[in-house]
Amino acid sequence: MSPNNTRAGIWLMVLTTLIFAAQDGISRHLAGQYNVLMVVMIRYWFFALFVIAWAARRPGGLKRAAATRQPVLQIFRGLLLAAEISVMVSAFVVLGLVESHAVFATYPLLVAALSGPILGEAVGWRRWIAIGIGFAGMLIILQPGFRVFSAAALIPLASAAMFALYALTTRYAARKDSAATSFFYTGTIGAIAMTAVGTWVWQPMNSTDWAWMAALCVTGATGHYTLIKCYDVAEASAVQPFAYLQLVFAASIGITLFGERLQTNVALGAALIVAAGIFNIWRERQGRKT
Repeated sequence: MSPNNTRAGIWLMVLTTLIFAAQDGISRHLAGQYNVLMVVMIRYWFFALFVIAWAARRPGGLKRAAATRQPVLQIFRGLLLAAEISVMVSAFVVLGLVESHAVFATYPLLVAALSGPILGEAVGWRRWIAIGIGFAGMLIILQPGFRVFSAAALIPLASAAMFALYALTTRYAARKDSAATSFFYTGTIGAIAMTAVGTWVWQPMNSTDWAWMAALCVTGATGHYTLIKCYDVAEASAVQPFAYLQLVFAASIGITLFGERLQTNVALGAALIVAAGIFNIWRERQGRKT
């Protein structure tokens, strides 16, 4: 495949979102039975093995992948993502897949809003309007003032804020380190951190759930592989809008397999958030062309 095969990139992104949605469904099941930290820890063990094997096969091997000019930043990124995943999986258990993903979809808007003060990037008035519309959509989902506000709704919002900060620090790290180096530290540091906390809450797991855990690990590694291939064959700005399909796929899993309901306010709010996010991606792409 050529490095600018947009059609292949789009299909790879669709496949990636489907795989990650399946991973979220498995995570919701396992975290409902076992401690979240233990589930995320085992998932990270497999992820770290995948990252190390992937780095070893690249030019320069592990030594080149581990070489960084900003170790503190790379360690912070790894810790941040591990914490974010733990928070988001907790949200799946407390709120379900539908509402969690609807709120989490605000993270690209948070990235756009914070890219100015953190990265010094220009954010025009059109993008600020889109950001405002997106956050209006979030308020429609949360409905503050119209019902007893659930503090649980803040869990996926905290996850979105953490992932936005992770995305911004990843952009910042890219100024000095390669994507391979950032990916290496994401997997290895996360595995070390989760092992440090997860082993204290170990619980025996039955054979059926070990099979689900194996499926969780395989979907995680497969999803990251297809995502890497996606960005190898197409520009990120061309395929990024299709990442929102994870919301659709995850919501479908939540409704069909876990008996969740799609409330009108959640559907309307999510639609506004996605529309605002796609507009921001489009405006960012237009800005790069000028």
